[in-house]
Amino acid sequence: MQQYYLPILLHLIAALVAGGLIGLERSYNGRPAGFRTHTLVCISSALLMLLTVYQIQLLPDIPIEAVRIDPTRMAQGIMTGIGFLGAGVIMREGLAVRGLTTAASIWITASIGVLIGVGFYFAAAVGTLLTLGTLSLFRYIESAMPALYYGRLHVRTLRKDTLTEETLASIVAEHQCTATNPSYHLEQEGKFFEYRLTLQSRDKNNYNRLAKSLADKEEILEFSLTPFSG
Repeated sequence: MQQYYLPILLHLIAALVAGGLIGLERSYNGRPAGFRTHTLVCISSALLMLLTVYQIQLLPDIPIEAVRIDPTRMAQGIMTGIGFLGAGVIMREGLAVRGLTTAASIWITASIGVLIGVGFYFAAAVGTLLTLGTLSLFRYIESAMPALYYGRLHVRTLRKDTLTEETLASIVAEHQCTATNPSYHLEQEGKFFEYRLTLQSRDKNNYNRLAKSLADKEEILEFSLTPFSG
């Protein structure tokens, strides 16, 4: 078994490097699952696959016909476990969902670890480069592409001074925003009237201008405008 120590060490070092590179990109962008998380995911995946690859050497006293080598079963188990870890970094903030890219990066880091564990270095190296390119280069491409930005608007007035829905929609439209999914609420035993709207705009700066305009309306007691990427 000792003659396999060097190949095993090379497998694990390669997993450390691949997972570390992907994790550095995540840490640089302030993600909760960063350098150490991705490194550990890649190493653990490689370790478990090594158990499958070298099981004959680990069990020398068992007849060869009694040993069943099926690396795909171990890979399936790894991916099932990674699903729980990935779900842990996905967070919902109001109508926004964050952490999907980090969850996907954890998943592909585990896949790279599986490839390294079985010694498929070429595919693992290409996968690492493609992952780094997707996480970094595609970020700039995505920011340059036209996008639709969503927001959630709450407006509260006194019941006797309620803005009409048409007036509020006109204010929103003046700032190149579109209001959808309106809902209406009476608060504190009917003292206050509140609109709740979903907004859409092609320029997220429109929400800043809309907020300043709403702040100047005397009849509006309170408002909350929360933009997020759709």
